Amino acid sequence: MTLPIHLPSTAGADIPAVLLPYQQRWVADPSPLKVIEKSRRTGLTWGEAADDVLTAAAEKSAEGQNVYYIAYNQDMTVEYIEACAMWCKAFDYAAGQIEEGIWDDEADRDKNIKTYTIRFPSGHRIVALSSRPSNLRGRQGVIVIDEAAFHEQLQELLDAAMAMLIWGGKVRVISTHYGVDNPFNQLIKDIRGGKRAGTVHRLEFKQAVSEGLYHRVCLRLGKPYNAAEEATWAAGVYSFYSSGAGQELDCIPTNAVGAYFSRALLESRASEATPVLRIARDDAFTLLPDAVREADIREWCETQLKPLLDKLPRNAKSYLGEDFARKGDLTILTPLVRLGLRRRVPFQVEIRNMPFDQQRQILFYILDHLPNFLSAGLDARGNGSYLAEKAMQKYGATRIHCIQATEAFYLDSFPKLKTALEDGTLCDLPADEDVLTDYRQVQLIRGIPRVPESRTQEKGDDGQASGKRHGDSAIALLMADYASRNEAAPIEFTSVPKRPQNNDDDIPASTWGAGCF
Repeated sequence: MTLPIHLPSTAGADIPAVLLPYQQRWVADPSPLKVIEKSRRTGLTWGEAADDVLTAAAEKSAEGQNVYYIAYNQDMTVEYIEACAMWCKAFDYAAGQIEEGIWDDEADRDKNIKTYTIRFPSGHRIVALSSRPSNLRGRQGVIVIDEAAFHEQLQELLDAAMAMLIWGGKVRVISTHYGVDNPFNQLIKDIRGGKRAGTVHRLEFKQAVSEGLYHRVCLRLGKPYNAAEEATWAAGVYSFYSSGAGQELDCIPTNAVGAYFSRALLESRASEATPVLRIARDDAFTLLPDAVREADIREWCETQLKPLLDKLPRNAKSYLGEDFARKGDLTILTPLVRLGLRRRVPFQVEIRNMPFDQQRQILFYILDHLPNFLSAGLDARGNGSYLAEKAMQKYGATRIHCIQATEAFYLDSFPKLKTALEDGTLCDLPADEDVLTDYRQVQLIRGIPRVPESRTQEKGDDGQASGKRHGDSAIALLMADYASRNEAAPIEFTSVPKRPQNNDDDIPASTWGAGCF
């Protein structure tokens, strides 16, 4: 439905946009299943009511449907239905009055539910309920579950609501968080991880303020906006919620702390057969003539990399992820090779204190020799932008993703990587303690998986600390996983003899390891 941007002017006043930007984005999302994790008191239900009135008022030919709103208490139900009545007047719709009734709960006659209904000339209606009706199954239309995390039987309610999607209905799930183990949080993780189709919106209180929430408060109170007063007001809201502000205002479910990847998961996807190649040079190496440096690295590539690359199946699809560093941290290069449904790590390269040109030399050697190379995700932040740009110039913008990772990128990409590890479609990580420590560095920080600023020390052959690490392997694998999900079309084809009718599980363990099994 298309929502009017402005209401008519009254008394010569210039009335601002009806919905704030975040409300507009929510209403504009047509996904059959959409979910929003939100701060309290940001007006999402008010905006949803506007969309629901448009939906119910429309004829069936214009995608009109019944709307069923389910709250977990009667006060919320009344507030919502009153908002719908207000929108009917604003849109000048000839809707009926609010009707009060009883929804007969067939499962428990002692738990009949009070309802509020608005009927439209289209033949559709909005029905608002104060708790979950057991006989929701068999109904058709749009289901709106408000403050979903606080429903006592949310999982059963979600299961019943999803049946609406089969015949063209829609499901909208709106809530503040209520614990990390709540089904609402699990639904969000499933969608972000790719286990369930749908979209997830996120609205923190500070974002709502930056997009005009306090302006709307001032408009409602009839007082002029003042930036200093806005800052004081926002600080007061955070002070009111105190230690609960993380969950109530910042979309961080409680107990959402600790390592993002469990050690048990990582070890189950690791393989002793996956080598880690490490190369480092001292500062004097940078000052050697170009030809000397190039010859040194060429020899290393031919003796160390080529045997591993030659073992890769020629009919596989290949990808690569990279996390860049010039000094201090590591540059990590992580290839992925796909045969069938599985993506495997054939080896990992760790580069320390290497000149830019020689890092480029190693990267290009790998990309030139990977079978059917389709896509790479390269770290384009800071100094990494040089290497990413050079790769893009050589291999093309469709195959090289120059990624400047943001919180939004991590929030979208890490759940997909975790899902791939959990279901075994990505495996054969190096069974190397430093590499596993890198993966374990990923933490949930303010509800977003990312690597914190702290470093770890890797151990040399003598057991002593030999250099700093910053979760580099985790970022490289994340980039590789992203590349494998955003591949370009192959531009070359090499004919190979037909293989026997088997699958990639028949590839010798000496080549792939056993991390998937």
